Amino acid sequence: MNIAILSDVHSNFTALEAVLEDAKKRGCQQFLSLGDIAGYGAEPGECIDLLQQHNVLNVMGNHDSYLLGHTNCPRSKVVNDIIAFQKSVVTQPQLDWLSKSIPYLIQDEDYFTHGGWDNYLDQYLYRISESVFPEKAKRFFTGHTHVQVLAHFGDRLYCNPGSVGQPRDGDPRAAYAILHNDSVEVFRVAYDIDKTVSTMKSAGFAENFYKNLYIGAQIGGRIDSVSIIKHEGI
Repeated sequence: MNIAILSDVHSNFTALEAVLEDAKKRGCQQFLSLGDIAGYGAEPGECIDLLQQHNVLNVMGNHDSYLLGHTNCPRSKVVNDIIAFQKSVVTQPQLDWLSKSIPYLIQDEDYFTHGGWDNYLDQYLYRISESVFPEKAKRFFTGHTHVQVLAHFGDRLYCNPGSVGQPRDGDPRAAYAILHNDSVEVFRVAYDIDKTVSTMKSAGFAENFYKNLYIGAQIGGRIDSVSIIKHEGI
């Protein structure tokens, strides 16, 4: 069974459609989201509906938590302003579905969460070593950084599938991964960024909220990377 691992959709409906179509062409029949369906984009409700149609199980992300009203973002007024807009356009049934998100998932020796194992919602893993793995995990999957990573540590594997809706690693294409029984592959999918931007413009988003999509960066233009530490102390 091939399982598509998605993360950080961030309300980018056009990118999500492209990724789901690509994953289905590659034989995926199951889909798992590592969180942050909400945040940043103009179409959170459309993304929730599409994921629901595909029977996607969602792991709770920090932006999902903000949209549900659990807390506000402690770092960014921009994030909170966008969440305020998103609260005005989603429906109660969409919020009800999102509220069923789980904090983490363990399947045999595969572990999945949004941030990290020390803080499921909001731990950024920019340095990857075996020390970040849960004790019994052979394969560990997280999102949150928006940087696609596939790294092996002996017989253990770490994967961040990257971001569907707002990549930040300098590649503007949507990112995701496929989990096979005995291997993991990562993929990039080109999508119609102009269409996403047009929707954001129509919703009243300012240019600085979407121009980063063309270069694969954060709002403000910062491009991120992740360090792989094979031997601690080096």
